[in-house]
Amino acid sequence: MKHARAAVLVASALSLASAATARAAAAPREGDAVLRSFRFSSGDSLPELRIHYLALGTPLRDPHGHVTNAVLILHGTGGTGRQFMAPQFAGVLFGPGAPLDTARMYVILPDGIGHGRSSKPSDGLHMRFPHYGYDDMVTAQHRLLVEHLGVDHLRLVMGTSMGGMHTWVWGEKYPDFMDALMPLACQPVAIVGRNRLWRSMVREVIESDPEWKGGEYAAEPLTSLRAALDLLIIAGSAPIAMQKNLATRDSVDRYLAATTTARLPGLDANDLIYQVDASHDYDPSARLESIRAPLMFVNSADDFINPPELGIAEREIQRVPHGTFVLIPASEQTHGHGTHTWAALWQEHLVEVLKRSAH
Repeated sequence: MKHARAAVLVASALSLASAATARAAAAPREGDAVLRSFRFSSGDSLPELRIHYLALGTPLRDPHGHVTNAVLILHGTGGTGRQFMAPQFAGVLFGPGAPLDTARMYVILPDGIGHGRSSKPSDGLHMRFPHYGYDDMVTAQHRLLVEHLGVDHLRLVMGTSMGGMHTWVWGEKYPDFMDALMPLACQPVAIVGRNRLWRSMVREVIESDPEWKGGEYAAEPLTSLRAALDLLIIAGSAPIAMQKNLATRDSVDRYLAATTTARLPGLDANDLIYQVDASHDYDPSARLESIRAPLMFVNSADDFINPPELGIAEREIQRVPHGTFVLIPASEQTHGHGTHTWAALWQEHLVEVLKRSAH
């Protein structure tokens, strides 16, 4: 009996220690990397560029000191790394036994240039802030990993929307840096057509507002920001779910009022101009054949920003040596462009590309 009680106590202690380790792995740690003498592709530079990030899990290193379990996840336009802590993403991917279980993986969630707690126009430079592009954003992410975190290889680069486009840039700019790539809710071509059009509308409605004052406003130009937010809501809309859930005119009005109240205070006019215009230098289409890592490309059929009828994804994926494209059918469970954050809808494809790229 004495030995049995001792065994129970030991097992209980081990279980508690395991649970504590799991909780610690799942708890995000925040940090800031200060990248000195950062030069933008425009020729402008900043003496210091701050990149904020969250990290989950612990880096594991091989006998040569190389990290073997790092995962970089990149957010979309206007987002932050913290958005991936939402239950529909973190609750599906980061928990015990999940594809990116943070007890096994070292997950890095940066805020891109111009977003979140990274350096941005609203910090003080306003429209004098360097006009960054996607190539600059990826360069900063690379410097965050190599110079600040000591990570010289990634198990996976994964991104949603703008972050998906960054994933394509990563695959071409640093083809040997990762084992696998997973871009979601994007296209591997330049942003033109309707996608460029709504971005230009956002920028022009703000810049034409007398209250914007060339970016030197004392208070946000709310009239134009509301109009810009309306465009953002439409761009991220989910037609089937909205038709079901907003089934009356009153419910539509309540939804619009609640969404505006929730999202408007988080917008800054100058930051938003820079964010929607950052794609000006994006066009990975010329170098798709140079991507070496296995790549899983996932879009959803109800995505306003990346409509499947263009046929771009099916055409361009044929040029990616180890690429696969998956189109998620539209349904009451999909979320339009935002399907990229509902991991239960596509986690099986993440598992597949991780298996394909395992060493």
